[in-house]
Amino acid sequence: MGKGGCKSATAVGAVVAPAKENTDGSEISVLEEERQQKMEAEPKFYWAHDEEPHRRRKQEILQKHPDLKKYMGADTSTKFKVIFWVAFQLLSLHLLQGAPWYTWVFCCYTLSGSINHMMTLGMHELSHNLGAKGVMPNRFLAILANLPMGIPAAASFKRYHMEHHKFQGEDAMDVDIPTDIEGWFFTSTPRKILWCFLQPLFYSLRPLAVNPKEPTRWEFINIFCTVVFDLAIVHVWGIGGLLYLVFGTLLGMGLHPVAGHFIAEHYVMNEGQETYSYYGPLNWLTFNVGYHNEHHDFANISGKHLPMVRKVAREYYDDMPHYHSWIKVIWDYIVDDNISPYSRIKRVTMKNKEIEDLRARGGLIK
Repeated sequence: MGKGGCKSATAVGAVVAPAKENTDGSEISVLEEERQQKMEAEPKFYWAHDEEPHRRRKQEILQKHPDLKKYMGADTSTKFKVIFWVAFQLLSLHLLQGAPWYTWVFCCYTLSGSINHMMTLGMHELSHNLGAKGVMPNRFLAILANLPMGIPAAASFKRYHMEHHKFQGEDAMDVDIPTDIEGWFFTSTPRKILWCFLQPLFYSLRPLAVNPKEPTRWEFINIFCTVVFDLAIVHVWGIGGLLYLVFGTLLGMGLHPVAGHFIAEHYVMNEGQETYSYYGPLNWLTFNVGYHNEHHDFANISGKHLPMVRKVAREYYDDMPHYHSWIKVIWDYIVDDNISPYSRIKRVTMKNKEIEDLRARGGLIK
């Protein structure tokens, strides 16, 4: 793995040029050449030269602990959690009618922000088809979880998140990684505070710049359901009711304790380590998304059972650097000059032609 200092790749001229060679005289492959060009273009990221670590570790763990297979599959209690918290969010909205503005603001950040962020992680669980048996029920449950957020996201999130798992760290594919512009601009403490506040904006717009996709019927179904729900909220509770939900989403995904998982999951705090777990109390509100190494190793095991993965395979997880506080993760990110949006691991394992072909097919899933 390297950060910066990558050697320049020779430019390809308009005429046929001799095959490029490594220092040992062997011919440079197309993939190697494209990797060199991408590393030279964005040298401040961490660059890995091997595949993501989770697939290999999963195979090793299953060889030693085949009994983990019994935890694979959906957790049918997820649908009840989603229904409960959607209903609770609407109840809180109703009870806040006529409340002073400062009570409204406080509850918007603490209550609405926490619940709506919880629902984004419900969408995450459902994107892996872990909330019910069958793909279709999980899609509709994800849209239900999306409704109190006020902004359609579930259908597109599923498409991009599956690629995040399949192509973790892959340049031009994994939209979880900040852009070069983000790394260049958000360097100082004040700017990193602003970056934390603007995370919902970057998570929404970054995919359109890095890996755009044509919308499918599920995006249109998602938009239709969200618009109808939003209109119903405005009809019953007025525009203030809709703002309570939308601002709750934006605040909950911004500079908020629960949003610490955005940074904690994959930002390089310990050089050489790509994914980090969190073993703190906020897992109770987040479908155990903090068990992130366990999740990436076993994406087909529901959040409910991820603690069992750690318990069974302790020799893999206990000695791996991890967190106990998402608030401290946010603090460290903001004040440490050595950590920035550039603190992510990137890799090039796909040729540009392979990426173009995958995009032409609409991505990994539609």
